[in-house]
Amino acid sequence: MTRPLKVAVQMDPLVSIKPDADSTFVLMLEGQARGHLLWHYEVKDLAFASEGETKRLAAQARRVHVARPPAESWRTGPEETLDLATMDVVLMRQDPPFDLAYITATHLLEHIQPGTLVVNDPRAVRNAPEKLLVTHFPELMPPTLVSWDAAAMRAFRAEQGEIVIKPLFGNGGAGVFHIRPDDENFNAVLEMHFARTREPLMLQRYEPAVRTGDKRIILVDGEPLGIINRVPAAGEARANMHVGAKPEPTRFSARDREICAAIGPTLREQGLIFVGIDVIGDWLTEINVTSPTGLQEVARFEGIHLEATIWDRIESRLAAR
Repeated sequence: MTRPLKVAVQMDPLVSIKPDADSTFVLMLEGQARGHLLWHYEVKDLAFASEGETKRLAAQARRVHVARPPAESWRTGPEETLDLATMDVVLMRQDPPFDLAYITATHLLEHIQPGTLVVNDPRAVRNAPEKLLVTHFPELMPPTLVSWDAAAMRAFRAEQGEIVIKPLFGNGGAGVFHIRPDDENFNAVLEMHFARTREPLMLQRYEPAVRTGDKRIILVDGEPLGIINRVPAAGEARANMHVGAKPEPTRFSARDREICAAIGPTLREQGLIFVGIDVIGDWLTEINVTSPTGLQEVARFEGIHLEATIWDRIESRLAAR
């Protein structure tokens, strides 16, 4: 780019940053290294106002400067009211859960498009919750059921034997249960879930290959560019790093590339620039579009800094306008 970009980062509080792990942190570092100007705000700082034909989406934001430890990880300026329509880029990087607050934020961010480039595209994010977008590629998935119907769930369990139960809109492995054929907690899990929410559950056939790892593949503008393996901790069926899974280096298999080739064009067309997918054995289980992770792990294992590639794609999209 011939000029610095004005970039607003919509994310969780800065105190939650893990400088040695967070993908958002290295995205900010890379943008800053390119001379771009960064602001930080949280979703709760958004305000949309309209009068007649005039509308404005603003955020109470602060200029932010980030740095690697042992330097101070971030410094902020005074709070200011930021008109998001004056920004070149908004990075939508707040963590799920994908609830009504998250959905509302995507609706509000649509008001500043196409003048401001929102990454990932908020309309596509809203229409692509992690565990539902994958259902549009049934040939790539393990046997799956999404339902409110307990009888249908019991029948699915009887057919598949060993299964995994997942809440549709959670994150970090929260609320995920591995149910064996002789497990007596199945009905209790259903009762507990439906006592607190009206949302359906996802059931999938358990894939024993998870014991050797759940691959996280990073796609940039639909192109598979990075991969790591996440091995569950002892006594765990979940391969989320939030619950102790160990990241390890790995390589793309022919099946991994087949999966990416099948979904890549859809991701690109929908403006999903930074996506992380989960592959267990030969099966695609999730497509993560809200706040994908894995950039720093790929950099450690492969020496590939995909945050630079992401910024290259953002800058090229802006230049093409």
